[in-house]
Amino acid sequence: MVAEEAAAAPEGREAVRVVCLDGRGRVLLMRWQDTLTGNRFWEPPGGGVEPGESPLQAARRELYEETGLPPEAVRDVSVPVRRDTVWLGTRYVKTEPFFLARFDGVPEAAPAAFTPEEDETFLELRWFAQEELAGLAASGVLEPPELPAVVSSLLAR
Repeated sequence: MVAEEAAAAPEGREAVRVVCLDGRGRVLLMRWQDTLTGNRFWEPPGGGVEPGESPLQAARRELYEETGLPPEAVRDVSVPVRRDTVWLGTRYVKTEPFFLARFDGVPEAAPAAFTPEEDETFLELRWFAQEELAGLAASGVLEPPELPAVVSSLLAR
């Protein structure tokens, strides 16, 4: 998802992601479309850390805002993931903590508190079997592409 002409990333704002697993072990992903490039991709819920928030607090807030799922499901378990992405003309190169959230059954997920930018760029939410993640990565539509290894690492903790 890296574009050569993208502007340099702003310094500072941290970000987090949440790997959500349902009762069948499936992973919840969100599909987005970059309105500048038209690129479409899937990634776990997450977003920026607000001033005064810990990464765990941000992960819980972002989970609720983007999926409506209960924030307390996010466990204090994370792995650092190096990311190099382009979003809306800006390149972001940073390390983000990916947290784990587990759910019984198959919870209904739907955006609860999107920003105007998210309303404009969000396409859908979907649960994927872990075996499907490698195919998404191979087709170039999974962010980060190493998400299958991230899920395995989180489950081993």
